[in-house]
Amino acid sequence: MNPSDKSLVWTLPAPRPRRRIGRWFALAAALVVLGAATTGGWIYTRLSGNIHGAGVAGALGDNRPRATKGGENILVIGSDSRAGSGDAYGSGLTSMQSDTLMLLHLGGSGRWATVVSFPRDSWVSIPACDQGGGATSAPHHFKINEAFAIGGSGGDTAKAAACTIRTVEQNTRVRVDHFVIVDFRGFTGMVDALGGVEVCPTAPIHDTRARLDLEAGCQTVRNEQALGYVRARYSLGDGTDLGRIGRQQEFMRALATKAKAALHRPTALYRFLDSATGALTTDPELAGLAPLHELAAGLRGLPTDRISFLTVPNYPRQRDVPEDMANVLWHPSAARTLFTALTHDRELTRARLAGATPPLPPAAGAVTVTVLNGTGVPGRARATADRLRALGFRIAATGNAPVPAGSSSLTFPEGLAEQARTLAERLPGMEPLPDDTAAPGTVTLTVGPDLPEPTG
Repeated sequence: MNPSDKSLVWTLPAPRPRRRIGRWFALAAALVVLGAATTGGWIYTRLSGNIHGAGVAGALGDNRPRATKGGENILVIGSDSRAGSGDAYGSGLTSMQSDTLMLLHLGGSGRWATVVSFPRDSWVSIPACDQGGGATSAPHHFKINEAFAIGGSGGDTAKAAACTIRTVEQNTRVRVDHFVIVDFRGFTGMVDALGGVEVCPTAPIHDTRARLDLEAGCQTVRNEQALGYVRARYSLGDGTDLGRIGRQQEFMRALATKAKAALHRPTALYRFLDSATGALTTDPELAGLAPLHELAAGLRGLPTDRISFLTVPNYPRQRDVPEDMANVLWHPSAARTLFTALTHDRELTRARLAGATPPLPPAAGAVTVTVLNGTGVPGRARATADRLRALGFRIAATGNAPVPAGSSSLTFPEGLAEQARTLAERLPGMEPLPDDTAAPGTVTLTVGPDLPEPTG
């Protein structure tokens, strides 16, 4: 067994079993860490030493969300980086990549937990990030998984984690307390240590991108086949990242079952643990078997029906920007409901979230906006109009407000309340107001000194 053979997409859970990775990984993680804790001696020391610690506190800045009112949030990052591994699969990568992103929330009561998956194709605002060597990236909008690559462009895992944390916090306003990075290479080591995992595709799978060639029916996959199965996307289901999330969860349930059985086979268990722990990088507080064991111990008494698996509610970005057929936007009000529940340590099930997801307001392309500059600073209306146009809004005109604006405002004439709401959803904190004197057919955005950065 090669201790440097690290990797894994969802391996994170093993060490971070905290009581949320879910029925699938939570159980496996708890069993794995608890099993490791009983080994003692040099084995315990070796496994604990496998886990890498990376400090990020100094790179997160001061403008962070307030701490959660109870409970704890752990960001799980599945790393695609395999530089220098020589692996055939993914060997073409030239930078750190993030394949999986989840936020694990443990309720403060210790009786429930929530696992939130972020589709990697989520189109979000990415803040300026330290890239090392004195370089800083410019803030912009892009897929959420790009944050890891931006921060890690210089090869520094801590900077990659910091940029990802800042991106998640900026777009959710949920504070991240801890993080775990799971490297891909440990995934195959875990699967192989257990003799492979059975999958049962209903149709043949031939995916050249994932280097996967499987016949229909139940069969055991290991090594590169297992990695390709959890990463395959375009040849399975609807070809979306959302479909892959569900398949990964099913695979991890099967892996959890085999991990449980391995408790009775010391050699297999050790190989599994060595791969799992060697694939992990965490913040310093979690870097070791002792803190992870403490988290796992709390998982044992958590009912499986009190672990909710949620995906941030979303819709195709093509709805607002027709030429974008690849990315998704978060449903404004439903995502806000989800993140507010996490911030206030409130349990939210899938059914409750679905009930709190109203119909979407009109698409951005159906909203015509007049942008007025109330700041007195030349160019503000034009710059704001350009940003809104990039989000899919139609711009009727730009100009100067009749008088300087003490604060930004969004007004609408009769019949355009829903269109104004569409724009307000992209401007956090803005409240649209009716204006009987406004010209028909357009909502009016007056830019004040406090205009929030448009989201999406």
